[in-house]
Amino acid sequence: MKLIAAVDKNWAIGYKGRLLASIRADQINFKKLTIGRAVVLGRKTMDTFPGGRPLPQRRNIILSHNMNYTVKDAEVVHSKEELLELLKDVDTDDIFIIGGESIYKEFLPLCDTAIITKINYAYEADAYFPNLDNDEEWECVEEGEEQTCFDMEFYFTTYRRKEKQAN
Repeated sequence: MKLIAAVDKNWAIGYKGRLLASIRADQINFKKLTIGRAVVLGRKTMDTFPGGRPLPQRRNIILSHNMNYTVKDAEVVHSKEELLELLKDVDTDDIFIIGGESIYKEFLPLCDTAIITKINYAYEADAYFPNLDNDEEWECVEEGEEQTCFDMEFYFTTYRRKEKQAN
């Protein structure tokens, strides 16, 4: 499984239920990587989508503890175990964890790749992605060229879980 997120200097991802920034190149990259694949998200993230509708051309799977929660054109599961059972026949490279904070934290141990757009700015925030730079199990394996969106600097990075060394 893969995680995909845009983070600021402090690994923040959101504030009051919204993304910190809207960067067209990041949106294009997100769409390119996730189209035709399964995306896993929480209910709060689903609530932020335009019109509350699932992402088109993707298999949307929403994790919610509310047993009565439903979303047209999406699948709803109520636990990590239920999600893993639903996805057991799907290639793990075709599964993207897309947020929010609690979903990222819950599924980080099951993922081997994180595609992170790093924004060179510190925003006011109340939701965070785990800081992979401070996690010994992860390493940055690719860092793209710095880009700008208006006056905002950002770059695409890829992190991979380190191989465990045999004793």
